[in-house]
Amino acid sequence: MLVSVVMPAYNCGTYIEESLQSVLAQTVTDWELQIVDDGSGDQTAQVLQPYLDQYPNIHYCRFSHNKGPASARTEAIRRAEGKYVAFLDSDDLWLPDKLEKQISFMENTGAKFSCTAYRQMDADGRDLRTVMVPPEKTSYRKCLRLSNPIGNLTVMYDQEILGKFEVPDIQKRNDFALWLQILKKTGYCYGMEEVLGIYRVARPGAVSRRKWKQAKYHWQLYRGIERHSVARSLLEMGCWAFVKGSGIGLDKRRA
Repeated sequence: MLVSVVMPAYNCGTYIEESLQSVLAQTVTDWELQIVDDGSGDQTAQVLQPYLDQYPNIHYCRFSHNKGPASARTEAIRRAEGKYVAFLDSDDLWLPDKLEKQISFMENTGAKFSCTAYRQMDADGRDLRTVMVPPEKTSYRKCLRLSNPIGNLTVMYDQEILGKFEVPDIQKRNDFALWLQILKKTGYCYGMEEVLGIYRVARPGAVSRRKWKQAKYHWQLYRGIERHSVARSLLEMGCWAFVKGSGIGLDKRRA
């Protein structure tokens, strides 16, 4: 198996079919999709059933109760059998040549951990004409300083070389926490300037809409998970607030 796609899902019945179609449209066909349903109470399972019946490389696991996105991602990674692991949330989209171009980039550069640029759309799929471009190289320190410039839906890492990871169990910014774990095993995340994905911004009810809780999750990440000192954690909180407020350090472009 070449690529395992990790897709946590929670009450995404409205969007998940479109996300799934963007995987089916990939020019690379040697993939499996590991969907882990985090105890959805909507029609997610019903939407997926026809695809599960038709495609043996689409796998579905459902938690009996909601455990949080970190647990869902960890379970999907545990089940992943591909050389590469790629991430796609159940309301985001890939462009058709995403896997092909990113795998070629990693093979040509020797990168073990990579990401790409992505466009933003609103909850209804309208183009927001905004593109986020990652740094050419992101180290552990740079990832902290820029408060995670790596788009979750664009990430791919070489599981054959780096192995499996357990996603740190925090409700918010657990993808950020995972990238830090990976960066401890490999020096950099290498960024592609080309747009290969589309991110759905803050759909109603999404975790990312609860902005007031973000500071708590950042503190939990810096102190509880990374075990940084109080002084260093306060500095990193300041970096997060500055970057979030000013946008300085991030490459945000009009499309």
